[in-house]
This record gives sequence, structure tokens and C-alpha cells, in this order.
Amino acid sequence: MPTLFGIICLLGIIGNSMVICAVFKKPSPTSSVPDIFIINLSMVDLLFLLGMPFLIHQLLGNGAWHFGETMCTIITALDANSQFTSTYILTAMSIDRYLATVYPFTSTRFRKPPIAISAICILWALSFLSITPVWMYARLIPLGGGLLGCGICLPDPQRDVYWYTLYQFFLAFAIPFALITVAYRRILLRMASSSQALTGQRCTRLRAKKVTRVAIAICLAFFVCWAPFHVLQLVQLAVPQPTLAFYYAYNVAISLGYANSCLNPFIYILLGQNFRRRLVISVRPADAGEESADRKKRGTFTLCI
Repeated sequence: MPTLFGIICLLGIIGNSMVICAVFKKPSPTSSVPDIFIINLSMVDLLFLLGMPFLIHQLLGNGAWHFGETMCTIITALDANSQFTSTYILTAMSIDRYLATVYPFTSTRFRKPPIAISAICILWALSFLSITPVWMYARLIPLGGGLLGCGICLPDPQRDVYWYTLYQFFLAFAIPFALITVAYRRILLRMASSSQALTGQRCTRLRAKKVTRVAIAICLAFFVCWAPFHVLQLVQLAVPQPTLAFYYAYNVAISLGYANSCLNPFIYILLGQNFRRRLVISVRPADAGEESADRKKRGTFTLCI
């Protein structure tokens, strides 16, 4: 697991740093609403990944923590925050895609960067409130032999583990993904029923479909990566004595959940043609002028590419 976590950490830091760099170095001086959501998702993942070396060190030391109680609370909070904030941002992203697809004209007054930034700030604040149990109960735990571990020590573990597991499941997974599922179902139905678009709207609709495709892929990746963890968390409540197979499955589920922090950049690269173009520009800024001139030659048809 330390080796796997190290690979996830390295790939994730490189990938999310590239995403942030590409968005900030985009040719246009202003950020779009999808850009704001994407860069915040990358920031959430990057913050968690920067704290991952502490978790790797703890694994290598057989659970021993050597960085003090303050760092224990911070790293545990970053871990929990990555789940809550990512889920909240994905929910907001799905609502934005719903408005852009189902109400493309009336929603323009709401889908503006200042409103998106305000929504993001509210979601970050909500996430910090949601992980209140972590702020309260993350602490050093005696392991025996004079060693200390880092974890969440609830006042009454036998009783409190139930409400904490259910709290985490519903707030960080079940309720947000119910909203996401409803939103994307409406989006797909709308796309199926609006296949005969006006010629003047073709480029706009094509761009909306591409952005929606990336957003759906990100949400699916998050669901696939985190669903096993939350399911096993619920199963653990009914298992008095976990078996060795359950222990290995739980470790795989944790690794899969952590792997989600490095997947999004690759989704952008595979599905986002516009992002690939931005990435090339951010790495080779000299090509930006050539690309801009090329766009002028090709005219408005570049909007559909």
C-alpha cells in the first residue's frame, strides 16, 4: 500500500498541477463557470495529495505517527475534506450542467463566474462544517510499546461509529449522488429530445455536449472509486469480526478512493479537446500566438472544434 499510495500521490500532484496551470494560463482573460469548478476540484485533490506523504510514512511505520497532534488533525481533516468538498462541487457542477442544457437561455443570468465563485466559497465553508467530527475527535491514539497512532477517536466507539458512518455515507455520498443522478437523467433526456437544433445553435449545443460529457465522466469516476468504500463501511457495521478477506477488500477500497484524486486530469486529457489545447499552450506558450492566428483564418467554425 505505501508503494501504491506513492504512485497515486506522484501522478496526482503532477496531473492536478498541470490542470491548474492550464486553466490559469488560458488565452482568455476570464474564467468560465466550468473552469471554476474544474480548478476547485483540482485544488481539493492537490491539497489532499500534498498531505499524503504523511499517511505513507505512517503506513511504513506500522501505524506510528511522529508528527504531533496538530498535524494529525490537519492531515485527517484534509482526507475527510477531499471527500465532502469533491462531492459538493460535483453536485454543483451537475446542477450547472442541468441549467446549461435544459434552460440554456434563461439560466445565463445565473451562470456567471461571480455567482459560481460565491457558490464555491459556500461549498468550501459547508465542507469545513461537515467535517466537524474530524476537528473534534482526530487525535493521537496509543498503540502500545510507547508508540502513538493518528486517527478519529470517538467518545463511545461502539455506539458513535454507527452515527458517524451513516452521517458520512448520507452527507458525503448518498444524498449528493441522488441529486447528481436526477440532474444527469434530465440532461440526457433533454439531449435526446433536442436532436433537431437550429443551424445557428449547433456550435453552442456541441460545446455544451462536450462539457457535459466530461462532467458525467468525472462524476462516474468519483462514484466508481468511492462507492466500494462506503458500501464496505456500511457492511462493517453488521460484521462483528471482519475476516481477512474483508480486510484486504477494505484496503483495496481505500486505495481506489484515493486513486480518484489523480484520475480527473487524465479524464480532462482523454475527453476534453479544448483542455488538451490549453495544456499545450501552457507548456509551449510560444505556440499561443500561432494558434490564435490560425483560429482567425478558420473563422467561427473553430467554435465547434
